[in-house]
Amino acid sequence: MSSPRLDWAGIRFDMDPARATSLAIELDFEGAQPGFFGAAAARRKALQSGGFIGDTRQGGSCNCEVLEITPHCNGTHTECVGHITDERATVPDQLGNILCPALLLSIHPARLDSSEDSGPSKARGSDMVISREQLQSAWDKLAPAGPPAALIIRTLPNTPDKSQRDWMQSPAPAWITREAAQWIVEQGIEHLLVDVPSVDRADDEGELVTHRIFWDLPPESRKLMEAGRPHASITEMIFVPDTAEDGLYLLDLQYPAFGTDAVPSRPLLHNSL
Repeated sequence: MSSPRLDWAGIRFDMDPARATSLAIELDFEGAQPGFFGAAAARRKALQSGGFIGDTRQGGSCNCEVLEITPHCNGTHTECVGHITDERATVPDQLGNILCPALLLSIHPARLDSSEDSGPSKARGSDMVISREQLQSAWDKLAPAGPPAALIIRTLPNTPDKSQRDWMQSPAPAWITREAAQWIVEQGIEHLLVDVPSVDRADDEGELVTHRIFWDLPPESRKLMEAGRPHASITEMIFVPDTAEDGLYLLDLQYPAFGTDAVPSRPLLHNSL
């Protein structure tokens, strides 16, 4: 039996789920896990209600767990414009189903003062960043046949500790510069995926420059109606295995139907043929 395939804008993709590459960090509720912004680690506990306990090891008839998680800080997650608006816009309402061509680029972050780019007011020359020049150079080398709707950025070196790291510890994670964010939008990218905990500087006094540029929301505005790209998405804290080479894929961005601005997610990549 031949494997399922899909043709998209003249490009054929292998849709066999057994060969798809997951970019999600598996969240271990009882072991090491990534963390950000001082949030408590995600945890689970058995449900207790009256005489019932949801743990067969404690005499319960079945296992039934309560999960405590902060999607923005406890692992791979996808967020919508509701992250920075007063209106509680949700991922399911804003994004819908996402199946689109995606370009994977590997970038070695460099010091901000090695470029002509800028960032928030607290930015320092020694900050490690992903610049416009780096992105454009990597993009041009691959010369995608058609404009992808999603961009996946893998930072180098691609160390396994990304799956367990406390991102508030030194060294600070790289972030995307103002000019790089503007360039990404100019390429028509609607879905941005990164392996750092935030596209913005961790300590930026709430400016969220890159988030705002990506959703086309004016500085200091918190009104959903003023966002020019409310259906765009940002996925953070992914992990791209070394086996995935830079190039074009089909992205299947899977997430639960949670009515919140950010949800745990499972981005899957299907190879082009």
